[in-house]
Amino acid sequence: MSSEVSAMHRVGSSGNTSNSVRTRKEKRLTYVLNDADDTKHCAGINCLALSKSTEQEGSEYLFTGSRDGTLKRWTLSEDSATFSATFESHVDWVNDAVLTASNTLVSCSSDSTVKVWNCLSDGICARTFHQHSDYVTCLAAAEKNSNVFASGGLGGEVFIWDLEASLNPVSKSNDTNADDCSTSTNGLGSLPSTSLRPINSSNNISVHATQSQGYVPIAAKGHKESVYALATNDRGTLLVSGGTEKVVRVWDLRTGSKTMKLRGHTDNIRALLLDSTGRYCLSGSSDSMIRLWDLAQQRCIHSYAVHTDSVWALAATPSFSHVYSGGRDLSLYLTDLATRESVLVCSKEHPILQLELHGDGIWVSTTDSSVHRWPAEAHNPLKVFQRGGSFLAGNLSFSRARVSLEGSTPVPVYREPSLTICGTSAIVHHEILNNKRHVLTKLSKLVVQFYVFKDTAGTVKLWEITRGLVTENYGEVSFEKKKEELFEMVNVPTWFTVDTRLGSLSVHLDTPQCFSAEMYSADLGIAGKPEDDKVNLARETLKGLLAHWLTKRRQRFGSQATANGEIPSGKEMSTKTLTLTRIEGDGNSENDSAVYLPFEFLSASPPSIVTEGSHGGPWRKKITDLDGTEDEKDLPWWVLDCVLNNRLPPRENTKCSFYLHPCEGSNVQVLTQGKLSAPRILRIHKVVNYVLEKMLLDKPMDNLNGDGTFAPNAPGGQISHPVVGDGSLRSGLKPWQKLRPSIEILCNNQASSLLFMRE
Repeated sequence: MSSEVSAMHRVGSSGNTSNSVRTRKEKRLTYVLNDADDTKHCAGINCLALSKSTEQEGSEYLFTGSRDGTLKRWTLSEDSATFSATFESHVDWVNDAVLTASNTLVSCSSDSTVKVWNCLSDGICARTFHQHSDYVTCLAAAEKNSNVFASGGLGGEVFIWDLEASLNPVSKSNDTNADDCSTSTNGLGSLPSTSLRPINSSNNISVHATQSQGYVPIAAKGHKESVYALATNDRGTLLVSGGTEKVVRVWDLRTGSKTMKLRGHTDNIRALLLDSTGRYCLSGSSDSMIRLWDLAQQRCIHSYAVHTDSVWALAATPSFSHVYSGGRDLSLYLTDLATRESVLVCSKEHPILQLELHGDGIWVSTTDSSVHRWPAEAHNPLKVFQRGGSFLAGNLSFSRARVSLEGSTPVPVYREPSLTICGTSAIVHHEILNNKRHVLTKLSKLVVQFYVFKDTAGTVKLWEITRGLVTENYGEVSFEKKKEELFEMVNVPTWFTVDTRLGSLSVHLDTPQCFSAEMYSADLGIAGKPEDDKVNLARETLKGLLAHWLTKRRQRFGSQATANGEIPSGKEMSTKTLTLTRIEGDGNSENDSAVYLPFEFLSASPPSIVTEGSHGGPWRKKITDLDGTEDEKDLPWWVLDCVLNNRLPPRENTKCSFYLHPCEGSNVQVLTQGKLSAPRILRIHKVVNYVLEKMLLDKPMDNLNGDGTFAPNAPGGQISHPVVGDGSLRSGLKPWQKLRPSIEILCNNQASSLLFMRE
């Protein structure tokens, strides 16, 4: 017997009537999945910052900021770099980082924020500033005036910050541009106030502040377009900036006033350096040129055609006599600024993003997740030139391009780095499978040719989204073929979205769409629940994500934490968030906090939550770092209402309609003339039961042969299918209920062989 099920899904009404009011979009909750080794970056390294050690401090640290949204601290020794801590709070790419006061790290991000950290802590964010209107792309700090730093971004803003004033305790209710990321009462986390050195009286900058808004930095106004690069002199008296306007602007860092504008580049300015005195400036541009400017003369005194593509990174020797440069052409060059002699230090596999000199070596970061240290001889660069292969840099951008086309490209001095901090491969391709619980991913092809270790290049993995872990590692196989193999004939509503911008899987949940998917407990393998009990995937996933938070909350506040949705005094939700007209109970699920196995997130590699509440802007934190104090100021109201009160927002109609027809060419009679309606998560065996009941119910038993098949002339049946008796069934069941015929269902012209299972 064959039957065909053709589905017709009903599109829910949007509910927009003449009297309806468009509601604002609710806050999103995202969770970022981490693979086994969370001590490594999984995306390109945008920035480097090196702490200069003293005899008292002893250790040297390298800080790396990545496109995976995190910063990491590495403890350095002569021949090793050991992971020390992860700084996690940014919700997008980390674009730049600088060290200012003795123990203070400042970072900026594409999330439009500037963050201040205690660099010796375990990743505590002391303060977040929301002054910028767009991506914050660059920072600059004065080496000998560590209380001052500057920030610039795509909004064209350049802000000059007084670190000590900006970190003074402010009222969260009054300060609209800064918020406290830590749980401390003074807003400084574990950052000691003694580490904030005040500006010398001769270098004071104007502090703009109001009682209503707290500290406001100086705005250096002049840029009309995006700012990509900043630099200061050691004393913190001058600031230079550049971006898409193709000019270098010079500012008085103490007042934010413009002093001059330098023209010469023909494309975006991507890198800037100032010498210690503030007289000379180096600039690197997308026009492939490096220019040396004399600020006293207000003109360009030399230009260097070294690269064949955009120059993105510069680092000068302590005497400012030589410059290391890297960029889009994958090459690191060393150039003598006086003689114009250049040499290719090394050639990479990825574009170079930033450089940091370290003793006689240089750290190089790229769009890859690994960082390499190369020999540099910064204190005696002549040693590099003595190895041969140098050439004379031209002063026209096409000169190096022409040499490259003629095949006279220089040979790199070094073939292998002296030290490598390895990252992991980024996810570059993904596919959400039909069951809406698994995502297939493919990693980037990471080649490390310098050492014997080899990353899982191009590896295909299967992730279980509701548990946040890899369930299968298929190795280097065809992504498309594996996707076809894993295809299932199921129809589950899309309840989440995924992106890999951070190099890992970011799963986005938006209300009310995320609550549209349900599955039966039997299909999820949940023991101890009725087979037909429906489980809302988003609700159970949120319970799993916030299980640690809920435990901590109960420890702090006792049973009040979840009783009838009440929260202790001072942590109360607003009346709006608990209004019953906006929510509905999930009557098919128990009102408890038990986390079922298919929704348990492992503490060994916990995901990170990215979200925001009613105050403070977006934040990111591992689920195991939540301490139970987070409330509606930190988390979306609908998430709290779901986890604490077991309530879900109103959802669209979960019914679907379909037609049931005999398969073409079959002699089976038509069972129904109209369309049928059923829950959207209709299990196919329910359709099988319906077909069997219609065809077999009330048929005379003499139409069955002794072996359990239909007699050839039996009414309504010209077919002969085997029927297997079930001797274990209770007596009193109808004959058709004691039989288990094999039946084939076709949905969208695809067959699925299933056994009828008795309820």
